[in-house]
Amino acid sequence: MNDITPVPLVNGVALAVDGEICAADELRQRACTELLRQAAIDAGLLAADDPAPAAGVISQAASDAIDLLLDRQLVCPEPADEACRRHYEAHRARYAVGERVQARHVLFAVTPGVDVAALRQRAEACLLDLRCQGPGEDRFAQVAAEVSNCPSGQQGGELGWLSQEDCAPEFGRELFGHSEVGVLPRLVHSRFGLHVVEVRAREPGRVPEFAVVRAAVAQSLRQMHFATALRQYLQLLAGQAAVVGVDLDASATPLVQ
Repeated sequence: MNDITPVPLVNGVALAVDGEICAADELRQRACTELLRQAAIDAGLLAADDPAPAAGVISQAASDAIDLLLDRQLVCPEPADEACRRHYEAHRARYAVGERVQARHVLFAVTPGVDVAALRQRAEACLLDLRCQGPGEDRFAQVAAEVSNCPSGQQGGELGWLSQEDCAPEFGRELFGHSEVGVLPRLVHSRFGLHVVEVRAREPGRVPEFAVVRAAVAQSLRQMHFATALRQYLQLLAGQAAVVGVDLDASATPLVQ
């Protein structure tokens, strides 16, 4: 007898239609959004007859109401100058200007309907294979040409010299502000999929004085405070809700669209 996978629900509202296959991250994102949508209704910020999400997409009214709800519920103190200075000293490399990285990659693209678990296994096997190359061995270009879902695969996965502005933010965070050279010991996640990345060379940037980047440091701390407050608020909402078929504890930072 085959096990029947329960329809993922938040307080009885379905997060996916029959037959729809969603990755775990996508389901968590939908669940977090639905928790907030329902909280906005309970707070009187959204009409009770607001339509349930369709394939994870909420109404514009719901999106606006969630923004207002978070403005009211999340307390994010303005970063003090001392806290900004501590953060700057601990993460100076993040604020380097002019840093460049020469890299190549193998992309395992996440596309509609793809088996994400199987895709991850393929990406992890590729990562292990390329990290275990012997001295003088270089199969990266061959592997990229054979399996990468990026057009760069035809050039051996070469991305050339990159600045942080050239990259999607989540991709850039894994490449810049670090000292690693060689095949990175982890898969890099981006909006495009899973990447096996090799850093071939680095050109260090110049770190501006604190006064120059103080505003950027403060914004980083505001984002950190917001993420912490949002995580705590979603944990509170989840504890009060009937959630079926979604593991909300598996994500350290909930994703909200």
